[in-house]
Amino acid sequence: MKAFSITDIGERRRINQDYVYCSETAVGILPNLFVVADGMGGHNAGDYASRFCVEFFRQKIEESDMTTPVSAIKYALAKTNEALLSKAQEQIDLEGMGTTFVVATIFGHEMYVANIGDSRLYVIGKDMKQITEDHSLVEAMVKTGEIERSEARVHPNKNIITRALGANEEVEPDFFEVGLEEGDIVLMCSDGLTNMLEDETIEQIIRENEDLETAAATLVKYANQNGGKDNIAIIIVKV
Repeated sequence: MKAFSITDIGERRRINQDYVYCSETAVGILPNLFVVADGMGGHNAGDYASRFCVEFFRQKIEESDMTTPVSAIKYALAKTNEALLSKAQEQIDLEGMGTTFVVATIFGHEMYVANIGDSRLYVIGKDMKQITEDHSLVEAMVKTGEIERSEARVHPNKNIITRALGANEEVEPDFFEVGLEEGDIVLMCSDGLTNMLEDETIEQIIRENEDLETAAATLVKYANQNGGKDNIAIIIVKV
């Protein structure tokens, strides 16, 4: 397994509210750990939320005595949400902060994924498949037939999410178990990438660049050339 991670402030933002964690080695009971978080909140609250949640989550995974990856991740997410809400109550300038959170761990040919918000995880094998489902207003509108899938990326309300860490006392992650094959590539990213580039373009860039660092840097480059309207976070893992 090889992995590479990168974040970029983009072309329009003054603060980078995206945060990543990328460990090919064991963290607690997990043999590896990959996390992308996209923070939200005024001033530096979004920056604080994403960094705090990723680091607190990692600590809880390290301390966990749970025996399965799903139970460990579920417990750590619940505790992270509690801690973030507590921090927001302690400091008025952090009130209302929150973050998306997508986490993955790979056991051999099985990958366990949890997702809250609209940061995404894809698997690129014979084709490119989005594993996570966006918790967003536009995704709900697509499901009800109110708008077409092609309209979602450019919809004026595309940044409104319906779930996040820090949004409610109870956290509701989606869980996925995904079978992987040798040579598969896992892409985790914030919407700063997917709002700037079509999935087909993302897939093409990754397939054309076998070196993971080059692939990630090229994705950032083209996202910024297309407007770079948001921070960009990327983790690429080759199985």
